[in-house]
This record gives sequence, structure tokens and C-alpha cells, in this order.
Amino acid sequence: MFHVKHQDFDVVVVGGGHAGAEAAHAAWRMGARVCLITMRRRDLGVMSCNPAIGGLGKGHLVREIDAFDGIMGRLADASGIQFRLLNRKKGPAVQGPRTQADRNLYAAAAAAEFAAADGLRLLEAEVCDLIVRNGKCVGVVLADGSQVFSTSVVLTTGTFLRGLIHIGDETHEAGRMGDAPSVRLAERMDELDLELGRLKTGTPPRLDGRTIDWTNLESQEADEDPVQFSFLSGHVQNRQIACGITHTNVQTHEIIQKNLDRSAMYGGRISGTGPRYCPSIEDKIVRFAGKDSHQVFLEPEGLDDHTIYPNGISTSLPVDVQTDYVRSMVGLEQVKILQPGYAIEYDYVDPRALSHSLELRKLPGLYLAGQINGTTGYEEAAAQGLVAGLNAANANKEPIRFTRDASYIGVMIDDLVTQGVAEPYRMFTSRAEFRLVLRADNADQRLTPIGIGAGCVSEARRMVFADKMEQLEKTRSILDGLKFSSRELAGAGVKVNPDGPRRTGFEVLGLPMGTPAALCSISGEVSELDPQVVDQVAKDALYANYVARQDKDAEALQRDENVRIPHDFPFSSLEGLSNEVKEKLIRVAPETLAQAGRIEGMTPAALTLLLSHLRRQQLARGA
Repeated sequence: MFHVKHQDFDVVVVGGGHAGAEAAHAAWRMGARVCLITMRRRDLGVMSCNPAIGGLGKGHLVREIDAFDGIMGRLADASGIQFRLLNRKKGPAVQGPRTQADRNLYAAAAAAEFAAADGLRLLEAEVCDLIVRNGKCVGVVLADGSQVFSTSVVLTTGTFLRGLIHIGDETHEAGRMGDAPSVRLAERMDELDLELGRLKTGTPPRLDGRTIDWTNLESQEADEDPVQFSFLSGHVQNRQIACGITHTNVQTHEIIQKNLDRSAMYGGRISGTGPRYCPSIEDKIVRFAGKDSHQVFLEPEGLDDHTIYPNGISTSLPVDVQTDYVRSMVGLEQVKILQPGYAIEYDYVDPRALSHSLELRKLPGLYLAGQINGTTGYEEAAAQGLVAGLNAANANKEPIRFTRDASYIGVMIDDLVTQGVAEPYRMFTSRAEFRLVLRADNADQRLTPIGIGAGCVSEARRMVFADKMEQLEKTRSILDGLKFSSRELAGAGVKVNPDGPRRTGFEVLGLPMGTPAALCSISGEVSELDPQVVDQVAKDALYANYVARQDKDAEALQRDENVRIPHDFPFSSLEGLSNEVKEKLIRVAPETLAQAGRIEGMTPAALTLLLSHLRRQQLARGA
């Protein structure tokens, strides 16, 4: 039996998935005494769904996690077997790094990170209850009755709260395939009088790659010049592989259409809402009835693993139907299914119950991160884990706040706690108002100084970052000191009027076709500069004018963010507001005027009235 003394830990993290791993490591980097409790040690960092990290919006989150010295970027680079930069032909603001990952290498890298985290304790156990004293969460109770006390608790239950797996008309309780759900803890959450809901997600059948006919399939290769996730990574560590591509067809769709009533979702056996942007194959057939074909990516799960993840055909159909529709596709005629696809539904907490630190307002000391907050995806979970872990370690101090104008993490957190969710939340670049500033390439420039100030960045990373900033500043200074005539530039292929003004090297990099290569062709001094540093300066130059405009918008937003709303503000007694607006304000409990403005249904008149009352309160306190 595991026994500890009262306040033996500063932070207890429940769950060893992507949210829990990131939360525990973040709290440990802050100097906290941390205990990570997971049912099985080998599940630490397990990729329970697709074998990939990153993508559009998601890749931005991973870069931001890395800027705070988080672990997901390093794990992705250690296990990456196919690096690709999505939207490579578009501007840097909407480019997103992505990699196929070797599941075993990812888990091994996670284990190595924690083995190197001296003093971070791992405990194999099931948490079944919370310890609450004087209205504050001060620890957890294990299934054997043991109590683990702490200053803060981070709950990262994933899909385990009353999890149900559906395959056709078969339903059984599970947190994921092969793991028991967490029912007692879900019942404890009921007692906290929180608004709970049901969501669902799904996974496709896993295929045996040795039974696939690869000869007639399209191939998707890795990038020749791979872009990795961590700002600390050097060369690619693993052999790079290709993915296969096949397609559904008319026969596939007929099989699925004929058996829709046998689908758990369309048969009415699932109450939870699924992700709109990652629909099941049944959803695709129904919602896009006029489309005869859908692309399916055949993704290897590892360098030494025959398992193939067919991305794009998640399902809750019976096993016999899964076999029929999978074998109707080119290359899969004789394929063997290793594990059937399934849908899983689970409880989540309405994230409007949380503050921006991800602490429950109704129960101080308890932080929630990951799918329990209504999100989907490894990257969204890890980013929340970072926020919850940093703030749990920083309890009783000013929260570490991520803002919309400075990070995608801030956009996600604000969306969750202000708007709530009607379906599993997924990050997209389109969600950010300031996406020209919030690029994947400059995440360290935006956030590492904040991480250094918070005390969660290692000395090694601090030194690497300081050196990079010195190189950027030096290169920018050199480019600002170089002047080029428009005639020279036009001759080098830059799109300018030959009779135009002279421009600095930095200004040239912001022009159409004003590439580093064009500058090198007319300046020996530029050709002697570090190409990687010049490339980063070129990205900054490309958006310089737009960023200046967005900075003004960000300043206006920040002014409203600085107008704080007391946690006990009497919204119900405000005269002049509709009851509907009052109810929304009470439910969300906005922390700033800016957040209040983002609540659905808020009007300029209501905001003006709220600001007036806040100013009167300030004057009264001053008097």
C-alpha cells in the first residue's frame, strides 16, 4: 500500500496521456514536487489513436509547447518517421509541421524524458476520489483507500470518464480498447454540481500491412528538407518512410449505406456529439452523398510494425461490415483487420466552469486538462496540460496567463472557457485573429521569454535561445545597413519598378520575389550570412507591415484585457442588462472586459454598461 504524509507533493497529476505527461513535466520544471498517477506506467505517452503529431493549427500548438520547454516537440522529433510541412506553397503563417510517428519510439522517448526528470514520481494506481477540505481540493484517494495529499491536483482523464466503446450493436464499458473506464471518479464529479456532457470520438480498423497490395497505390513521400518540431532539434533521427494512398469508391459507399442502421451512431445507440472536422466514414457517406470517393491515407504505425492506420475511415459499424467495406478499396482486397474500428463516448466537463488557468472556479486547487474539457487531439490535450501544470505549480500566485494575441494556446483556452463546446474542439489557424503574428516559425521568439520569466525553461534552452536572438538581431542589423537600387533588384528578379527608390535588405525580403537567393545574387555580404538565420529574418520581413497593423489591434485588445473583473462581481444586480446576458455573464464569470466581449450575445451597449459599473467600483475603492 502507498502511504504519504499530508502535503507530501505540491502537484498531483492524474492520467499519463499527453495532457498528463505535459502537465507533470511542466510542474516539475517549475520546481514543484510532482506525483504523476497513471493506471499503467507503460501507458505514459501512449498514442491511443492516430500515429501522428502536428498539422495545421495543431503543429503551431506543438511549437508553442516546445517554446516553453515542453516535451511533445522533442518526443515527436525522436519518433518521427515522415516529416512534412503542410501548406508549403502558401505563406509561413498557415504552414504547419506534421510527422508520422513510430508509436514505440514515441513511448520510449516519453519514458526517457521522465527517467531524466529527477524527483518526478510516477505511481501506478487508480484514482477514485478527490480529497476536499475547506472548499479546496487537496489530494486524491486511490482505489486501495490510500490518500495522496498535495497543494494542487490536475485531472487529465481523457476518454475514461464513464467511457463506452461501440462496435455495431455491441457496447462495453472502456476508457479505450483494452482499458477499464473511470466510473467512480465520474460519480465524484457529479457531486461537484458541474455541468457535464457526452462527446464521442472514433478510430478506424487497424490493418495488417503485409496483406496490402501496395503495387497499385499512390505514395506520399516525406519532405526532402524536413521541418521538425523542437527548436532544439538538429538532424532527423529516424529512417523516413512513405505512406500509401487509396480511395473509397461507389461499392464502398453502397456497403456502408446499406448497413447504416447497424452503425452504433446511426442506430441511435450513441448520445455523444462527434467531431465535425474529423467525421466517421458513415458521416462522410451521409453528409457528402454526392461524392463518390474519399481519400484514405495508409499510415505505418512504426518502422518495425506491420500495423497500418487507415486515416479517414473511422467507424462504429459491425466487424463484418468493416471487413466488407475495407476490402472494397484498391489495394485492400485481401487485407486482414488486426483490430476493429470503434466509437467511444465519454463524459466531459463544460469548460466554462474553468478560469483561464484551467482551475475549476467551484473547487480551487483542482485543474482540468485535455478531453475532459471537451477537446480532441493529442496536441490540444498537451497544450492544456502545459497550462494546467504551470498554474498548478504556481498556485497561490498570479496565474500564468496565455492570451489570444500572443499564442494559439491562448486562443484555445479563451475559446473553451468563454464559448464552451458543442462538439469536440479542434485547433485551426482560422480561429486566431492574429495568425500573421502567431506563426509556427516564431513560436520561440513569442513565448520562450515568457517561459524564462516563469521559471520553466532549462538553462540549455535559454542559452540556445539567447544565441539565436543575437544572431537574428545581428543579421537584421546587417540587412538594414545594406541599400539596393530598384534597378539592381529588378535585374535579380524582384518585382519592383526599376525607377523606384532604394531599399534596405530587410525591406527587399518583404517584396514579391524578394527572396534571400535574390539578395545573395547581388550582394556577397548577404551570401556570407547564415542561410537559416536569413530565412527566419525573411519570414519576419514578409509580414512586417501586416504585423504592425495587427499590433495596433492587439494593443486595443490588451487594453480591454487589462480591465479586470472581480471574481465576486454582482452581474445579477446590474440594471439595464437583459436576463439572458446576465445569465451568460454569471455562467462564464469573465475575468476581463475583453473576455466578456467575446461571450455570445454580448452587445456594445452591454459592454459599455459593464465598463461603467467597473469604473464606479474602482472609484469607490479608491475613495
